[in-house]
Amino acid sequence: MIVKEDFLNKLRQYFALNLYEAKIWTALLSRGVSTAGELADIGNVPRSRAYDILESLEKKGFVVMKLGKPIKYIAVDPKEVVIRVQRLMRDNAEDHVKELERLRGTDVLKELDLLHKQGIEFIEPTDLAGAIRSRHNIYAHLDQMIRGAEKTVVLMTTSKGLLKKGEVLKSTFEKLKKKGVKIRIAAPITKENVAIAKELSRVAEIRDVDKMNARFCLVDGKELTFMVMHDESVHPSYDVGVWVNTPYFVSALQEMFNLAWGDMKPLNSVKG
Repeated sequence: MIVKEDFLNKLRQYFALNLYEAKIWTALLSRGVSTAGELADIGNVPRSRAYDILESLEKKGFVVMKLGKPIKYIAVDPKEVVIRVQRLMRDNAEDHVKELERLRGTDVLKELDLLHKQGIEFIEPTDLAGAIRSRHNIYAHLDQMIRGAEKTVVLMTTSKGLLKKGEVLKSTFEKLKKKGVKIRIAAPITKENVAIAKELSRVAEIRDVDKMNARFCLVDGKELTFMVMHDESVHPSYDVGVWVNTPYFVSALQEMFNLAWGDMKPLNSVKG
């Protein structure tokens, strides 16, 4: 049985399988019931590995071992496998989150924090910059940066970006509002994003912008993250952000933003 490599790669991605597991599983699905040796031959997997692979698939809920001799294996319905994998991934993720929560306040985290602070002391100001790849990582970095705000946050984004950032950063903005941090957001307001703009207006000042086209975030006039491409012209996986921590440059950019802010339309004057 020949299974295309692209299909096997998709199975590995969606079901968190290694290559041999994907081959044995597809071989068993094509037979329904089979022995380990037969599956190894069909899937082009070493016979010496077949039992270990099937045992792993059995633990994950992909196969069932049939009683009797010779030992045979039965394929579980793929729809049921999806449900089992979802449950397993959810349980594993919850366990991992609990482990990380238990890390708070431990000696391990204190040691890591100490190492970081000692390392920062030797960093030149010009070294406090870096590139962040993929939109997922950019949003995670923005959230981290914004959480550290003490006075001001400035966010400029696209109409599409306002929708996504509103979802990701809303709870962080709410916490900053309680701390007295001034938040200003500039983005093109459209029918698609006016609802999230109004929701965010409870914690931030929102203005409509149509003359500037940029994506950046300024925090306390010291830190800046800007995206180098328009979010509609690049796949999220290939989006790139640049982070800099330099008050000299960031404060100048904030002054320019302040000048432009006066020409932007307040949200309550925008039809939507």
